[in-house]
Amino acid sequence: MTTKKPHFSEMHTSSGQPRPPYVGYDAWFAKQNNERLAQKSKEAEAFFRRTGITFNVYGEHDAEERLIPFDLVPRIISSREWTKLSKGIEQRIYAINAFLHDIYNRQEILRAGIIPTELIAQNDAFLPQMMDFSPPGNIYTHIVGTDIVRTGEDDFFVLEDNARTPSGVSYMLENRETMLQMFPELFSSISVQPVSDYPKNLRRSLEASAPLGCTGRPCVAILTPGIHNSAYYEHSFLADQMGVELVEGHDLRVVDGHIAMRTTKGYKTIDVLYRRVDDEYLDPLTFNPNSMLGVPGIMDVYRAGNITIANAPGTGVADDKAVYSYIPEIIKFYTGEPAILKNVETFRCSEPQALQYVLDNLADLVVKEVHGSGGYGMLVGPAATKQELSDFADKLRSRPNNYIAQPTLSLSTVPIFTESGLAPRHVDLRPFALVSPNGVNITSGGLTRVALTEGSLVVNSSQGGGTKDTWVLED
Repeated sequence: MTTKKPHFSEMHTSSGQPRPPYVGYDAWFAKQNNERLAQKSKEAEAFFRRTGITFNVYGEHDAEERLIPFDLVPRIISSREWTKLSKGIEQRIYAINAFLHDIYNRQEILRAGIIPTELIAQNDAFLPQMMDFSPPGNIYTHIVGTDIVRTGEDDFFVLEDNARTPSGVSYMLENRETMLQMFPELFSSISVQPVSDYPKNLRRSLEASAPLGCTGRPCVAILTPGIHNSAYYEHSFLADQMGVELVEGHDLRVVDGHIAMRTTKGYKTIDVLYRRVDDEYLDPLTFNPNSMLGVPGIMDVYRAGNITIANAPGTGVADDKAVYSYIPEIIKFYTGEPAILKNVETFRCSEPQALQYVLDNLADLVVKEVHGSGGYGMLVGPAATKQELSDFADKLRSRPNNYIAQPTLSLSTVPIFTESGLAPRHVDLRPFALVSPNGVNITSGGLTRVALTEGSLVVNSSQGGGTKDTWVLED
């Protein structure tokens, strides 16, 4: 698939010279033997298999475990570029946190008419159970993954916000560890900002978000749905790296108004629960009564101020792709400043005029479900067949509120290593931010996802994408 304008190459200028961030790497690469690099690529795959770095694919006849392909050519970002990105991410996170606190309390943004009330009131991710309640430290989004794409030298766009349970940070860490093992000489000659302190910073940030009544060092645990979850490797990896317990719902119970986990010495109170269980399954007494994954009564303990749940229930409303289209207005409303990072132009299919435009131009647009993730349920118009376009048009007409549409962006490319040498592929970036009452901490790097198929714009691992190590250079 091709798009109408040339793709911006992050590694090379139009004349074929390396761009400034890549000068050191390009000089190193020119001296390498392709056979050696191919062997290193196989070693990396073997390392990932040994370590068990896999994810589960759903929606097929049988769920299966897959290895996420790793490409050994890093994505390199200058310190100047990173400064702009990190400032924009921090601004966005503060605004989203303020927005969540507002819609669950005074709802001033709705009263001001900035956002339609029905967009929140009729939103499946909005939880009435969170109304008139402020979580410890007023923090809703403790861990955030912001998906960013690039179309030019200084043109960065936020593609979506991940404020519920963003995944992928384990791959960011393992990608760096793999590169350090394979090419230690690279890191001796090129100054790259580290990412290895993320687990330490994550634990520190979670502990800082403990409830006011907590005494002593807060007890942190990770709540996982179990081994069949697609991100279970990451749950166990982070628990191990942080030195905290990995628990399932059946390990927890309410004891004396607190959540406690079963240990060999009896039950121990948990102060902060990093949950990787969706809202619907978190508390069968409050949400889905059939859930076997959550903890009965945890919402009562939470509302009583006796535990911090990270991320807070109900944050998913900020991930909604229709709400996303209002983020520039949300930033302006809560910060008084224009958005540093731009949104992608978005057509809300719930609006009749926008719906008609989308139907008329379906072959040129990307259409997404407002609550969709992982690349599922979306249509990439330029890559779709006439039948697929026709079928999707019927979906849009029957459930317009369920979709938004965006133009097909000319995403930047970073080369991947192939048997015949370097070949350009489209990429996106998911930086990870930690939020606590002490402020926002953004890891210098993130997860670069790459579309391994030539011309493809779909980078999701569930759709066949791979990952790269992301380097942010020192000044």
